[in-house]
Amino acid sequence: MKMNANLIKAGNLLKHKDKMFEVLNTSVIKPGKGGAFIQVEMKDIQSGAKFNERWRTSDSVEKVSVNEKEVTFLFQENNNFTVMDNQNFEQISCSSSLISGKEKLLEDGMKIFLVIVDDQVTGVKFPKNIKVKIKNADAVVKGQTASSSFKTATTTNDLRILVPPHIKEGEEVLISSDNLDYVEKAKD
Repeated sequence: MKMNANLIKAGNLLKHKDKMFEVLNTSVIKPGKGGAFIQVEMKDIQSGAKFNERWRTSDSVEKVSVNEKEVTFLFQENNNFTVMDNQNFEQISCSSSLISGKEKLLEDGMKIFLVIVDDQVTGVKFPKNIKVKIKNADAVVKGQTASSSFKTATTTNDLRILVPPHIKEGEEVLISSDNLDYVEKAKD
């Protein structure tokens, strides 16, 4: 689907030079002389290489239509992970490279989304916030609660995160799936 370059947003998938790119960042530049252009930072879906491209805002680019399918995580073995399609209960095996760096967020029965382009799985989306249980947390230093400081904690799936001083061992907290930062204490 063709679209004007000035409509490109972070998260879009573009087809450019016979490759698929995910848009990471965009900025419109309006020089004092001449027409405006858009600077786009992209990541190649296949290789993961980052790439920058400039277009005039009136240029047209090829946007790829993306489908998302809700699935349930089942297990991970070797270099693959297996999920179950929630519609027809079919099992789908995918490469672990799609979730590199976020393997510790996966739990049995977790709902995730497969990003599908041209009948090919190109990515995985996690829920915005994920509930984790604190296995152990550093002790609070006296007077530390007066300022907005954080302490190190380890979750039950061995993820090291920073939490506020009031969080104790055994409590559940929500963390952001994007950057693994503490969001809030989990509500029951």
